[in-house]
Amino acid sequence: MDRPKRPESGSDNNRPRGNFRPTRSSDSRSNDSRGASSSLRSNSPRGNDSRSDSRSSDPRSSARPATGRPDRGDRPSAPGRPSVTGRPTGPRPQGTARPTPGAGRPQFASRPDRPMRPDFPSAVQATSELFSAVAQQAPAESGSPDRLEGRNPIQEAIKAGRAINKIWVAKREGKPEPLLSRLIAQAKEAGAIVMEVDRRVLDQMSETHGHQGIIAQVAAHEYVELEDLLSQIRERGEKPFLVLLDDLQESYNLGSILRIADAAGVHGVIIPERRSVGLDSAVAKASAGAIEHVPVARVGNLTQVILQLKEEGFWVAGTDSEGTVDYHKADWTGPLVIVVGSEGDGIGQQMKKHCDFLVSIPMHGQVNSLNAAVAAGIVIFEAAAHRG
Repeated sequence: MDRPKRPESGSDNNRPRGNFRPTRSSDSRSNDSRGASSSLRSNSPRGNDSRSDSRSSDPRSSARPATGRPDRGDRPSAPGRPSVTGRPTGPRPQGTARPTPGAGRPQFASRPDRPMRPDFPSAVQATSELFSAVAQQAPAESGSPDRLEGRNPIQEAIKAGRAINKIWVAKREGKPEPLLSRLIAQAKEAGAIVMEVDRRVLDQMSETHGHQGIIAQVAAHEYVELEDLLSQIRERGEKPFLVLLDDLQESYNLGSILRIADAAGVHGVIIPERRSVGLDSAVAKASAGAIEHVPVARVGNLTQVILQLKEEGFWVAGTDSEGTVDYHKADWTGPLVIVVGSEGDGIGQQMKKHCDFLVSIPMHGQVNSLNAAVAAGIVIFEAAAHRG
């Protein structure tokens, strides 16, 4: 079958369809069911499609209802166009007012305004004030004031002459480190107690997580020299009144004794360098500020200190449950040193030998002993009463 000849480009009835859309004009194609008008797309890739426009002759086009809208040029002008709501759209005559929205609609009775509280802060301001108050009451997250961690901080503290109570060192495995060994030797020379513990213990104690195998407990308050303390008492022309603590272990007891000493007029407290609690943050808290007013001297050998004080005219009175002197009948006059023992063992046997007399507190109940701080308070205040 022979292919039909291509129609001439000027023929209007056999114009190729493809993606081309005919331009709306006054010809017979104005009644097309599509009703859409557009410009001819000359750049379409399917512009050379040989299919002819046979839609006008398609029988289905006559049965399909016309869904297209009329040409914009055929629309009536705005003044004569009926409104959707039936409201005229033309210009409003002069002198007529625009109707009030909701006219004719039943109105509800107006509710009286609710009175507001005077000076009521906004929600944002109230929330800000609340967070500010909580932040002021919250404790600051800082490290313990009586702890140093790491080699450099501890070494610098020793160089500066800061008093160090204890040092915890990780147990050595294999060959010891020269720098750490030198630091431990310096701490021992400064009077610190060195304790070797497992490294996991240091990890639990650490607050900075960078202890480098060593943690030191430093004094929360500076110690005084015993000679300086005695010189100050002589300059004031007063009879010395001292308290010596033999291996006290509890921070609360030391803080309580400092508080008692301040209230009773004790000139100073003496503690040993080893096997005794030092001036840490717990002692400062338990003393309720008395740590700032009662001088504390830390010495190396308590026995030598007692012998030195006895040579200078001091009387040494020991507190012991087996003492033969009632604390009410003891002679508390003159230069005096009261010795208080530890919580569990009391005064050591060697220390008892150097005491001039041992005093006891009569007990009338089933318990045969008192707390170290309580017993010290009873005896100290009794001595202060007799000293005038």
